Amino acid sequence: MSAMKDLLVEIAKALVDNPDDVKVMEIEGEQTTVLELRVNNEDLGKVIGRQGRTARAIRTLLSAAGMKVSKRFVLEILE
Repeated sequence: MSAMKDLLVEIAKALVDNPDDVKVMEIEGEQTTVLELRVNNEDLGKVIGRQGRTARAIRTLLSAAGMKVSKRFVLEILE
């Protein structure tokens, strides 16, 4: 499991009421890695936040951490 995947799992588990339902799939590309986040339907709003602020903050963290390893990370929140 990569460090970015671990980071995303820890952030998501801290936000939701059902941490056991947090799942992250990692799809690796040459320069971009897509991280697909699945949470319980009841927790979807908590991960997205008001007007997407929480999701935007998580994406910013992934982007900043990705600069260290010269790789781009894309977060997709799935239902």
